[in-house]
Amino acid sequence: MRNLKDGIRSLVKIDFYGNVHKYFRGTDADKRAVNEAYVLKILEDRGCPNVPKLIDFKPEEDYIVTTNCGSPAPSVTKKKADKLFAILKENYGVIHDDPEPRNITYDDRMGEFCIIDFELSTVIEDPNESAHTETPDPKK
Repeated sequence: MRNLKDGIRSLVKIDFYGNVHKYFRGTDADKRAVNEAYVLKILEDRGCPNVPKLIDFKPEEDYIVTTNCGSPAPSVTKKKADKLFAILKENYGVIHDDPEPRNITYDDRMGEFCIIDFELSTVIEDPNESAHTETPDPKK
């Protein structure tokens, strides 16, 4: 496996098949690993197409495997990144707690920008579900 990132908070490697292996390190590594796996599962359930898909999660090792979402997009503007993070919140109910351009990649297979690194993200109510669904009263 080839190293993509070797930092204080994580070690990220890519395997022969292009899958991304992330080993969480440092403060609250266990909580961040659980949160990222949880958020990725929620995003998949809510049909978000431009984020990694969770392939494997080993909580005892603070380790996840995800699909690949392309390459870093160093030329993406802050304005474009802000728009992508707003769509994530408005359409899929996830607030990315590090909404910076460094967390945007470009997947040339999909032909679109993707969002990565959900370890500190927050899940809110699914905007596609009606919070106030009423059962019709048959007497009316």
